[in-house]
Amino acid sequence: MVKAIQAAQKAARKAIEVTYFGTLTVTERKKEKDERSKLTKDVEVVVLENQPCKLSFEKLQTTIQSDSAATITQVIKLFVSPDISINAGSKITVSQDNVTTDYTCSGVPAIYPTHQEIILELFKDFA
Repeated sequence: MVKAIQAAQKAARKAIEVTYFGTLTVTERKKEKDERSKLTKDVEVVVLENQPCKLSFEKLQTTIQSDSAATITQVIKLFVSPDISINAGSKITVSQDNVTTDYTCSGVPAIYPTHQEIILELFKDFA
């Protein structure tokens, strides 16, 4: 029974990964000591490159009691392998459909045996 479940999960993961049309790069800010000046400064370090992924966009319409129209917000969801780890506050650069955009994680990823889903926000600056 366990082997059948594992085989089904493997097949499901393969089917999901076929939909990954984008790639991502993860950049983190790390402290680095300059050997010459002996000063510590923040530098951007790429920790993951060319990882297959998929972006999904969902529009949510919320009604707010006011004189204006209903507010529409967009949820940006990243689908990626469950085998990788992306630290909170990292810059995630996604290239998909000839568009490259910088994002950051806005919450804890939902991790499944077949994939993980990460809600993204547009990147403004490192936290």
